[in-house]
Amino acid sequence: MHVQEWLETVPAVSIYALVGVVIGLESLGIPLPGEIILVSSALLASQHGDIDPVILGACATAGAIIGDSIGYAIGRKGGRPLLAWLGGKFPRHFSEGHIATAERSFEKWGVWAVFFGRFIALLRIFAGPLAGVLRMPYWKFLIANVLGGIVWAGGTTAVIYYVGVVAEAWLKRFSWVGLVLAVCVGLASMLLIKRKAKQATRTAQQPVAEPEPVPAAD
Repeated sequence: MHVQEWLETVPAVSIYALVGVVIGLESLGIPLPGEIILVSSALLASQHGDIDPVILGACATAGAIIGDSIGYAIGRKGGRPLLAWLGGKFPRHFSEGHIATAERSFEKWGVWAVFFGRFIALLRIFAGPLAGVLRMPYWKFLIANVLGGIVWAGGTTAVIYYVGVVAEAWLKRFSWVGLVLAVCVGLASMLLIKRKAKQATRTAQQPVAEPEPVPAAD
């Protein structure tokens, strides 16, 4: 079952809680599909009036900020052994290579790595714990954490919600005949482009005939 189809069976209050908890756990350092849950929930809110996008965005933002703060505290207390333990539990996400990449990002960007890390799946998981391990001053971390959480969670909710509203309104005004014609034209165009691409490939692969030698004059 698709994520959005499953969310349609869940009460609105549960969706708010689910979004906040999943994003919070992801920000804490547990690899979970927080962004997928958020996007699916925001799209669902654009189609169902019982889900308030403002409350949804607020829950997502709160989960992101609180989760990152807990991750920071755990990372500051656990230090390097924590990263080694996470590497054993989640080798796909906390491998030595991924940790080294995240550390280089922190060394290069500093506090901005926490802010922009919200928009990058790998850094979104690493940001809190790694900032604690690297002993980043908490007040700097907190500012970047709060701003990043608001922009990422709130912004994603708003953009996906309004895109969903516009798309649904457009599809309602669009006749089924027009929709079928658009699909047919799109398929025909794709097949034509593929055919031309194959012809161009075959032409390019054909050997170029060498010019015949001109007989020397007597």
